Amino acid sequence: MIWEPSPEFIRQTNVWRFMERLGFRDRSAFLQFSREEPERFWGEIMREMGVEWFEPYHQTLDASRGPEWAQWFVGGRLNIAHNCLDRWADSGRIACIWEGESGETRAVSFAELRGDANRVANGLTALGLEPGDRVALAMPMVPQILAILYGCFKAGLTVVPIFAGFGSGAIATRLADSGARVLFTATHLERRGKALPLLEKMPDTSKRTGQCTVEHTIVLPYRGGDVAGHLAWKEFLAAQSPAAPTASLDSEARAFILYTSGTTGKPKGTVHTHAGCLAQMGKEIWLGFDHRADDRFFWLSDIGWMMGPWSIIGNHLFGGTIFLYDGAPDYPGPMRLWETIERHRITTFGVSPTAIRVLSKSAPLGLDAMPPMESLRLLGSTGEPWDEASWMWFFERVGRRRCPIINISGGTEIVGCFLFPLPIQELKPCSLGGPAPGMATEVVDENGHPVRGRTGYLVCTAPSPSMTRGIWNNPERYIETYWSRFPGMWYHGDWASVDEDGHWFLHGRADESMNVAGRKVGPAEVEDAMMQHPGVAEAAVIGVPDEIKGEAIVGYAVAKPGVTLSAAAVSATVAEVLGQVFRPREVIVVQELPKTQSGKIVRRLIRQKYLGEPLGDLSTVANPSALG
Repeated sequence: MIWEPSPEFIRQTNVWRFMERLGFRDRSAFLQFSREEPERFWGEIMREMGVEWFEPYHQTLDASRGPEWAQWFVGGRLNIAHNCLDRWADSGRIACIWEGESGETRAVSFAELRGDANRVANGLTALGLEPGDRVALAMPMVPQILAILYGCFKAGLTVVPIFAGFGSGAIATRLADSGARVLFTATHLERRGKALPLLEKMPDTSKRTGQCTVEHTIVLPYRGGDVAGHLAWKEFLAAQSPAAPTASLDSEARAFILYTSGTTGKPKGTVHTHAGCLAQMGKEIWLGFDHRADDRFFWLSDIGWMMGPWSIIGNHLFGGTIFLYDGAPDYPGPMRLWETIERHRITTFGVSPTAIRVLSKSAPLGLDAMPPMESLRLLGSTGEPWDEASWMWFFERVGRRRCPIINISGGTEIVGCFLFPLPIQELKPCSLGGPAPGMATEVVDENGHPVRGRTGYLVCTAPSPSMTRGIWNNPERYIETYWSRFPGMWYHGDWASVDEDGHWFLHGRADESMNVAGRKVGPAEVEDAMMQHPGVAEAAVIGVPDEIKGEAIVGYAVAKPGVTLSAAAVSATVAEVLGQVFRPREVIVVQELPKTQSGKIVRRLIRQKYLGEPLGDLSTVANPSALG
């Protein structure tokens, strides 16, 4: 055990006080209760967090249509914007502290944020949007994203965050699939002192054709450039009143469509509700990250990934202060991130293992060379499995062996976690602790039976409030993806194990999707991007171990007849379509791809061949010579 909390530390935590209120002094008994009595647990945690309802719910869980289509807090009416913004607006509290890469800083109070959110709500209503309509944002990590989120929620609109680092093709796909009517974006991103074009990657709505549904693009002039004939952010706000009502919404009303990748087809739009987001995100900040009134919470993320909205809503539910940073974490030098934590007195800091692997290689030797960062109380991580050396560097060099690492894992599909350690428990390096409170998480074998001491499949045996309400516009794909592998169980697609001491660990993806620097992408989307090179006839991609990113993409391309194919050009095409983060480490041009008799590409065998592993039985491969 590398971390063991003191009795005094334990007694001061939110989770300990919550357990005592419910009559528990044993963590295992509390977790068992949370799994076996989910309706009571989720009702109690909503009361514990002080969630306010416009109208109370009359039934905690309705699973009459099966666990796949469970509904929560039936009959209740509420709004994220009321709980996370309106009720704190007169408190004098700071909602956000922001720093840009250039060193510019800004503090935003809840009062100021409410005024801007109201203007956004009024402006969107003036454009003709109605409750349920979708509004997309592809933005830098700037304070304006908060007003956009809460303004949309106030008006009953559904927010569609999109990673600003995506290429134009990936952005267009998500805009078209969601049916977004309005898009918020900026002229540029800023990275390593350079302004990177962002607006030019957006669809040209003045020539709206095909599947593009965006009617209005609202642009923040950022790091130079003009809005190119679109509506500028300041002008959009200036025309609106700073007062607006907050809609009373059904607990099952949509708050987000968040996109994640699958192994086949286009990206999946996961659908999340107002009550589900508050329940899950708030629970994790309150119990897992032990929220306190004076916390300053910083998770190095983008608004286009789940952890962006998660950090905002989870902390603002309690009137907490979040820290946003827009820029590279190691610019202009390797100490930037650690100096930022010291300068702003950050108390809780979360990061991906990939970022630590990069930063640890350039950090100076010796504890004295790093800022003391004595304000830190808890560390967090998510996105991918750890390696022990990087975990220990984070624990020793950043946390000085006095801050537990709350290593969490779940996904966009549940806007939260299946697994996380509670701050009251002992920790081993790289451990995720165990099932999160309220989550009926299990590790099973290929027959769906629980296993211990060996790797199995991560599943959830009961519904929870934040599970996606389907895949946007594709309910059949939702059932196929999450509920068909083990009937009655949510299949998450991860390898996991539980050791002899009851500590849980993750071991990567069990399906063919890839986790590149904490960002999941399916082979189909990368292969489709490769195929956009005019010389590619067929394509296949695999994920392979990478020392820095955890997993890297390797592509295989078959050239069209008579074409001499450039591997570098194919890689560049992928970067242009999907963004630089998904550029393949290597593209290999081959004569043919190995396939089954039915024509399915056998990526598993391609990966084994690339890694030099035994191929085993090839009887199902129609053309084994392709693996030559």
